[in-house]
Amino acid sequence: MKKKFTYDYPRPAVTVDVVIVTREKKPRVLLIRRKHKPFAGMWAIPGGFVDMEETLEAAARRELFEETGVRTSRLQQLHTFGDPGRDPRGRTISVVYLASVDPRKLKPVAADDAAEVAWHDLRHPPALAFDHADILACARRRLREKM
Repeated sequence: MKKKFTYDYPRPAVTVDVVIVTREKKPRVLLIRRKHKPFAGMWAIPGGFVDMEETLEAAARRELFEETGVRTSRLQQLHTFGDPGRDPRGRTISVVYLASVDPRKLKPVAADDAAEVAWHDLRHPPALAFDHADILACARRRLREKM
């Protein structure tokens, strides 16, 4: 039996990612080491799936806090990434947020899906999971435009 308001076409999953960049002469980005498949052991931008009852920004703040213990006052929507093959688990669209922070005011701690959390050079990050290298390239372009 068909559920009310169910559509006949497939629906993608929606995720959020949060690029946290330091306000320093040589900016760094906060990355997590993934605890689970896919890409277990690789570095990634903090993020995860959006719950049905939450806004995109609320999901971004929740995922950032759950994985890193970090809270930030200002998030700016950076871009939406939706290439069909970006996630091996299935069709996933990610709304990405960007925040600039003073790293002296933060004490990141790995939790939830993160095995580790660390600051990395924004211009020369390690190999990244998913399409996160493309996401960081987009963030670098946005930051250059602001300068």
